Amino acid sequence: MLALRLARGSHPLVLLRRLCVAVAAAGTGFLLLSTVGHAAGHPSAADESLVRLLWCTAPLAATAQFAVSTARTDPAARLQRGMTAAGLGPLRLTLLATVSTALTCVLGVLAALLVFLRLRGDLGGPSAVPLFGADLLGAGHPVPLVGALMLLATVPLTAAAATAVALRPRHEAGAPEDVSRPTIAPPSGLPWGIALAAAGLAIEAYTSRAPGAHSGLLPLPGRLIGSPPGVLAGWALSAFGLVLAGPGLVHLCGRLLCAGRPGALRLLSGRVLQEESHRLGRPLGVLCAVGSAAYAALKVYEASSSRPFGPLTAVGAAVVLACVTASALTAAVESRSARAHTTAALRRLGASASVLYRAAALRTLALVIVLAPLTWTVAEMATLPLVH
Repeated sequence: MLALRLARGSHPLVLLRRLCVAVAAAGTGFLLLSTVGHAAGHPSAADESLVRLLWCTAPLAATAQFAVSTARTDPAARLQRGMTAAGLGPLRLTLLATVSTALTCVLGVLAALLVFLRLRGDLGGPSAVPLFGADLLGAGHPVPLVGALMLLATVPLTAAAATAVALRPRHEAGAPEDVSRPTIAPPSGLPWGIALAAAGLAIEAYTSRAPGAHSGLLPLPGRLIGSPPGVLAGWALSAFGLVLAGPGLVHLCGRLLCAGRPGALRLLSGRVLQEESHRLGRPLGVLCAVGSAAYAALKVYEASSSRPFGPLTAVGAAVVLACVTASALTAAVESRSARAHTTAALRRLGASASVLYRAAALRTLALVIVLAPLTWTVAEMATLPLVH
């Protein structure tokens, strides 16, 4: 009840972020339901249905990450003065954020269930399966409602569990927590991330030379697992390396800005990136990994004559891209809020608004210059074994 009251009295921007989480949960829930419909319509193709279900883990993970980033920026989940005396300590606030995340995702998956049943024609009226095709949703075949609901429950449960783990209290009772700082410094993750990315690319190059690695150009998303498994494993390893190296890359951008004899603008921009690398690194690393995957998928789509990606693939890609982009933007907003006192001090010392805006633009430019070529290189090298 307290979570509902806080949600009703929240700022419109906070409500908008929660609505976006509900939409992401709805998209992921619809993809999960489509696997149930496919299994109901094709009982003999259990392997293909299982592959479709495995592909749903990507949007599920992206939705959970977005839910965590939204919960972190929720003012209702922050420990403020007087809350402990009122019985709202760190543990209670974590529980409150977890319940709020679960309720938001439940609303999303219920909306997905209604849309799924409406498209199949199970709610009465004409069926709308031409939008996706009867083959994808299993129209005309009964769907086990209990099994569908149990599968849908994985979305709010995963998001709630991720929120509880990310926001769990890590300090003594009554002390404000900072859940964003890692236990390992950002430069230490950079060599490991680069090593994993290089190892993944090496695995792709090696397995692409094996006989039969090019048997078919991925006519279905499931064939990506069955056709060249080593390529997919190397691709996943490279993506994980980008995520692991994210904080170190952001810290490196800050050090490059401060190199030499920097002026006030470069020094301010570089120091902010070094200080906020722990907060911005992982979301930006995930964004780079997803961006490289999207670029590789686009290259495969252009090189294929059979058009391997259908409407459900488009829905999944949209959910993943939207979630990781929103997570990166939310991390930027969180970083800006964390620097509010520093920004106010700079303004009192005479720093103009234009200087702060130029510093933000310089930070963005430095990140683009370093991360964009790296993302393109990983994507281009990952695509070579698939299209040649």
